[in-house]
Amino acid sequence: MKTSDSRDVIQGDEQCRDGHYRAKQDLRSETATDISAVPAVELDPNDSTSLQAQNPTDLGNLRVGPASEEAAGIPAIWNTMLYGIGEMGPLRSSEAFLKINQVTGFDCQSCAWPSPDRKRKIFEFCENGAKAVSDESTKKRIGPDFFAQYSIADLAAQSDYWLNQQGRLTSPMVRHPNATHYQPITWPEAFTMIAEELNCLDSPNQACFYTSGKTTNEPAFLLQLFARQFGTNNLPDCSNMCHESSGVAMVETLGIGKGTATLEDMESTDLIFIFGNNPGTNHPRMLSSLQMAKDHGAKIIAVNPLPEVSMMRVINPNPQDYPNPLQLPFALLGTGRALADLYLPVRVNGDVPAIKGILKDLFERERAGHISAIDREFIQTFTEGCDALLADLEATSWEEIEENSGLTRNQLRVAADMYAASKKTICAWCTGVTQQRNGVDNVSMIVNLLLVGGNIGRPGAGTVCVRGHSNVQGDRTMGVWERPPKPFLDALGKEFDFEPPRKWGYDTVETLHAMFDGDVKVFLAISGNFLSNVPDTVYSAHAMQRCKLTAHVSTKLNRSHLITGERALILPCLGRTEEDIQAAGKQFLTIEDSMAIINPSQGFLRPASPDLLSDVAIIANLAHATLGSRTTTNWLGFAADYNLIRDAISRVIPGFKNFNARLAKEKFFYLPNGAKQRIFKTSSGKAKLTVCPIPKHDLKPDEFLLTTIRSHDQFNSTIYGLNDRYRGVFNGRRVLFLNPLDMEARNLQAGQIVDICSHFEGELRKAPRFAIVPYAIARRSAAAYYPETNVLIPICSVAVKSNQPGSKCIRITVTPADPAEVLHFPKADLARNLDRAVARIP
Repeated sequence: MKTSDSRDVIQGDEQCRDGHYRAKQDLRSETATDISAVPAVELDPNDSTSLQAQNPTDLGNLRVGPASEEAAGIPAIWNTMLYGIGEMGPLRSSEAFLKINQVTGFDCQSCAWPSPDRKRKIFEFCENGAKAVSDESTKKRIGPDFFAQYSIADLAAQSDYWLNQQGRLTSPMVRHPNATHYQPITWPEAFTMIAEELNCLDSPNQACFYTSGKTTNEPAFLLQLFARQFGTNNLPDCSNMCHESSGVAMVETLGIGKGTATLEDMESTDLIFIFGNNPGTNHPRMLSSLQMAKDHGAKIIAVNPLPEVSMMRVINPNPQDYPNPLQLPFALLGTGRALADLYLPVRVNGDVPAIKGILKDLFERERAGHISAIDREFIQTFTEGCDALLADLEATSWEEIEENSGLTRNQLRVAADMYAASKKTICAWCTGVTQQRNGVDNVSMIVNLLLVGGNIGRPGAGTVCVRGHSNVQGDRTMGVWERPPKPFLDALGKEFDFEPPRKWGYDTVETLHAMFDGDVKVFLAISGNFLSNVPDTVYSAHAMQRCKLTAHVSTKLNRSHLITGERALILPCLGRTEEDIQAAGKQFLTIEDSMAIINPSQGFLRPASPDLLSDVAIIANLAHATLGSRTTTNWLGFAADYNLIRDAISRVIPGFKNFNARLAKEKFFYLPNGAKQRIFKTSSGKAKLTVCPIPKHDLKPDEFLLTTIRSHDQFNSTIYGLNDRYRGVFNGRRVLFLNPLDMEARNLQAGQIVDICSHFEGELRKAPRFAIVPYAIARRSAAAYYPETNVLIPICSVAVKSNQPGSKCIRITVTPADPAEVLHFPKADLARNLDRAVARIP
């Protein structure tokens, strides 16, 4: 693979972090057909590896019932108490909940939504944050006796929900070659095993070091340092799978791969677009910010294939958000407050034509002399590419826009009306737009929508890239990235007196290909459930099994521990809620949220086991054992005192000068953001308006475009329960949401059990036994929960430039299961769920 350290990378400075995301034109074109790895279709989808890598297909007691009419409210309070008391007990849960997202507490290990700068509430958490804390702080334990009782095959036959419910891991465990069970191993033996395996490799590039967004800044910095002192840039991370497309698009267009708006901007804005996001489930604290924006007069437009209940109505259960405490009981017993003023039911992958329609309408207004909110002064002074964008809009017909977006011209006109009336507009988006083959274009079009109105670098306006896991943005800032810029490597080498590798490494998809081809032999993961989050489950499982050693630093059991290399290690670590005491005393860690705020996080609970080590201690001891005399870094000193890590960070990474002193004085701080000051670190020094083609799918009559989604009892691949009350699904997860008109046209019925097949460049993949649920989803669109549907995502279906898996746009067909089977869902509940009020227009 040919690479160039200068291609499409804009070097930053103290005012602006540089290209944390690079365009990867050398990796993928529109038709990625040159992948050397054997496609998953040539593997046996029914062999033991393929089946054990997936959840059981048993439908259990799946049923459909009344879906919630509003988000949060009493059910959120009830579920918070249910999970908290059930997992931790009443006293422990109360103590933990009062510490979540507090300046003197710990940062929630769930989503990356920021906490307020001022006046943090007593209950600064949401229902799903409470689930995450309860899940980590459970009193259940898994020790050597558990692994002696259950073979790996026994465990693989269980669901992800069952695996997670077993409790906290307490002791290091090893799977020896061909062993049927995990066995205990000491920490020194584990470190020696990994070190020996790494040092026996023919090349450092045969190892990969992965992080999930749960990994905090200090261990993330140490991991990338270890990997680079070992000799490789193979540092895939979960950002490769969620917002890589966002970073690439924003670096190309704005010069920074992070959002520009803050919570204060949201409070003072006039208009908020929300693209491809379900905040009520994925980032529930975002609802408070949206409600506050509404209180200040903002309008909200939701653009999504599914109408999500949190965009319909919400009942805020936090007593501190009411001026008069007596208002709370009346609010909880009421019908809630509408959030979205307009819902645009865009088709799956219809965002580019939808935004083109809004832009086309706005520029037509401007030509007619009507109010349009087009800011010509900003465009002339701060942007380039306007003429090309205008020519593209003029050449695009309304018929093409309507057909490919699934929206009417009238719907787009109303959205344009709202934009034209706004002086301050924010666009927020999530993986509904990034996890598509044109994900970079989707985000570039969102940036276009903001730029034409001058909504970058203006109070109350800007980009809000809604990150998923709590520190996924921070991990990238710390250098966990396979394509680091030269200034970062130079600073790292100077600080630690070594020459970092300059050859680009593997991202997540490339790692899977390299595993499959035998080019990666050792895989170390810090947190996360790698197998259940990556695409193409059959291919990925076989790829992982070709490693010589796989090792996972984890708090709880997951499927990645069951599909392993020749040898495997489970390394149990401290959780975010637990106190971390080292030689220098009690330690704290830091997190960077979605809005680039650096917050401290300090656990307080007694660790689940005396045998647990912190992420920092595990990485430091492993580096010490592996590198030996090849390094002058005081790795064990880092493990003893995390202040030393932050001192090093302050000398290597821009924006962190006087890191420890600032935290001691300010408690938290913002990282620099040049675009917020209209400093655009692009090649021209101007923000770039981008011409993006409308994706064409030409679906056959029996085909749909599938988007994968979470249930409300889920965070990423962690399954807390089997209910999704917001969509009316209970006691199960294997459901396929379809539009009733599409069902009627194809003679499908509610409750019918079908097999889902995906189609990609002649390859066929299958996910069996899903029950059809009628839903008010856009026509020719479908939705189903992941990780059950990850098996359908082709390993080669990736976003141009970002190489991000196309999890939200999968071409599928459905066929009746054999034998034929139908679950009987109450018609009254189905009708009621379909008739829920949505702020939409013809």
